[in-house]
Amino acid sequence: MPNSITLSLERFHFSNRHGARTHRYDCWGEKFETLYEKYEKMGKGRKTIKAQKLWFQILESQIETGTPYMLFKDACNSKSNQQNLGTIRSSNLCTEITLNTGPSEIAVCNLGSVNLLNHLVRDGNGEFSIDQERLNRTVKTAMRMLDNVIDINFYAVSKARNSNLSHRPVGLGVMGFQDTLHALKIPYCSDEAVEFADKSMEMISYFAYSASSELAEERGSYETFKGSLWDQGILPLDSMRLLEQERGREIDVDKSSQLDWEALKRKIKKNGIRNSNCVALAPTATISNIVGVSASIEPTFQNLYVKSNLSGEFTMVSEMMVRDLKRVGLWDEVMVADLKYFDGSLAKIDRVPAEIKKLYATAFEIDPMWIIDCAARRQKWIDQAQSLNIYLSGVSGKKIDEIYKAAWLKGL
Repeated sequence: MPNSITLSLERFHFSNRHGARTHRYDCWGEKFETLYEKYEKMGKGRKTIKAQKLWFQILESQIETGTPYMLFKDACNSKSNQQNLGTIRSSNLCTEITLNTGPSEIAVCNLGSVNLLNHLVRDGNGEFSIDQERLNRTVKTAMRMLDNVIDINFYAVSKARNSNLSHRPVGLGVMGFQDTLHALKIPYCSDEAVEFADKSMEMISYFAYSASSELAEERGSYETFKGSLWDQGILPLDSMRLLEQERGREIDVDKSSQLDWEALKRKIKKNGIRNSNCVALAPTATISNIVGVSASIEPTFQNLYVKSNLSGEFTMVSEMMVRDLKRVGLWDEVMVADLKYFDGSLAKIDRVPAEIKKLYATAFEIDPMWIIDCAARRQKWIDQAQSLNIYLSGVSGKKIDEIYKAAWLKGL
């Protein structure tokens, strides 16, 4: 980070050799840095402040309000399939949608989420694993439905319709990740959870891109496919290397894979792809409640709590935790009273075995770096982004600083 930041309230631009204007907000990475330094030399800045001071003000605001939400513009653009359309300048509020918006179009993304818990199968030894065939069928159905939504949707403004029909982006995500870990008896704060985040997201992404290519064979590729990363045979895992080239440093994440991505590249080269974007992890706050599973990729907020909305108040409890406590003979009225007293946490209830405490650790009891590590392993497969919350039990600007730096280094 530079020692100082020069701020400007003006919309400066430069003309390139073809006479086209280049705005600062249309740049990222090395090109942005070049223009930035040029503005400084021209004396165009209005005010100069210390970069560290600005960063500390951002951290202070997050401690006090939880905002601003942040993304890394270089990662969003280096990994964008639609670099042929220009620079991604912004996201939606929840930060999982990273699409191009311009004078003639407003980005729209059609979202759906797979209930991961509903795709576990038990083997002969009673152990759970993901049923890949069932997951593949679900993803294929979801991708077809989401693609249909593009054509039958109501668009309040024509620019949104233009964008959707031209690029046909969809965002297939996941919900029930924490519940699935509970079923597999894997604590969120573990290497096994990081590995599972990697493998499960690889499956969903692989099946989604494959399904979109099959739809392209049936219905044709989206209008702006030519020149995209898909068209060049560059998939999300490959685009991480573009980010590494842009930054001049390696992305600190495991880049191994389990599925046949080379075969998928050949498939896309032959058929094209129906949707400019296929995968995005939305928060699923409401739909996961309706389905009855944990939200998106989030750790459990509390194992016992009361949820209030316009329909009334509802007591929410982790069913798997109840089953495990019953299994060891600990589910009774006293346990319910203790859970209420400790805000749904098992951590301070002495008679609960350590392995159950670890398995059902709540969001504020998990080191945030585990959440970052899981997200980083997912990101290499995702062609958009993830809505990701970080939970801190204590106020710490230093910890938030470390989290953001780790997230940047891991390519989120």
